[in-house]
Amino acid sequence: MPCMTHTDNPPEIATTPLPTLTLAKGHSKRLRAGHPWVFSNEIEMTAETRLLPPGGLVSLIDAGGERLGIATFNPHSLISVRLLSRDPTQKIDRAFLSARLSAALTLRQALFPRPFYRLVHSEADGLPGLVVDRFGDVLAVQTNTAGMERLLPDLLAVFDDLLSPRAVVLVNDSPARIHEGLQPEHRVVAGAIDGPVELEENGCRFVADLQEGQKTGWFYDQRDNRAAVARVAPGRRVLDVYTYAGGFAVQAAVAGAREVIAIDRSEISLALAAQAAKLNEVAVETVRAESFAEMERLAAAGERFGVVVVDPPAFVKSRKDLGAGAKGYRKMTRLAAALVEPGGFLFCASCSHHMPVEAFALETARGLQQAGRSGRIIRSAGASSDHPVHPWLPESAYLKALMYQLD
Repeated sequence: MPCMTHTDNPPEIATTPLPTLTLAKGHSKRLRAGHPWVFSNEIEMTAETRLLPPGGLVSLIDAGGERLGIATFNPHSLISVRLLSRDPTQKIDRAFLSARLSAALTLRQALFPRPFYRLVHSEADGLPGLVVDRFGDVLAVQTNTAGMERLLPDLLAVFDDLLSPRAVVLVNDSPARIHEGLQPEHRVVAGAIDGPVELEENGCRFVADLQEGQKTGWFYDQRDNRAAVARVAPGRRVLDVYTYAGGFAVQAAVAGAREVIAIDRSEISLALAAQAAKLNEVAVETVRAESFAEMERLAAAGERFGVVVVDPPAFVKSRKDLGAGAKGYRKMTRLAAALVEPGGFLFCASCSHHMPVEAFALETARGLQQAGRSGRIIRSAGASSDHPVHPWLPESAYLKALMYQLD
């Protein structure tokens, strides 16, 4: 297997003295308690501080001069400081990055028997702003902060040392990069790939398009929820709305669903779903359509399903979208519930970071009421275990999923 080449010289940033960054008086309590961030209004923002390079390393001190740790700093971002280590003597070099990545790898290897998972999930794995999805010998990487962008050369070297990947693809199209002063980019940064890559999930085979697909090409966060839906699929008609690459649809078909229909408005996504169905030797009917309109058409035609899945892209992309997004989830649930046969199952999900879990539950309940349906929640869940949550960042648990059985 070809490996990436890199120099063995230590990064200059780790060997030069670090500038100090002082917290404003009275603003160190939250950081001391365990929170990994400091906001721009909590820092003594001097003229010298404003001139520090975005993403550079700093030694963090409180107003009394006590050293609190090492962090990355971006003077242009609301979240200005992202803590890397509470050891003020820690060098942020390849050895440090290797230790953090090795710990993340050890955890995933304990959780999953095969190398298909989210390998690094940002702050929860001690690498703020870094997301890495593993597809066997191919890595999809997001550097969502200026700090991680600066550390990328050393991260690539550590990937090579630990995993010897065939290819590393940067999928840096997250809106978070704009807030960090970074431009979107999407490129193969090491090795080569010649098309979609294969992955395995819950015993099924899929393909992920790391160059043209959404986000990192696959949504590992729904792994456990797909397994839950598959458990109730045998013998039933299944409708998978917003199917993307066929995750729910194909697993339901493999589990023994009587019929599976997958809906998406993207021809590329439906081609991935169809390819996955072929790999698993199951039948999945793909339909290119706008989801709301197609659900309305199916209801008008009297179609009913034993299982309906609605797992859309984010309806709430910022706080200002919350009102409209909430109505979107309500309507989505109303339309989907109308398609569920009595005793059947409805799975609803939201990946909107700004949609609170309580609000999502309320809007889906309102959608059921508007559809004239009653039932019970049999599963309330978030992301799978390869998407851990930092204890002081509960708001980073973005995925919300509810599974109903309807009367």
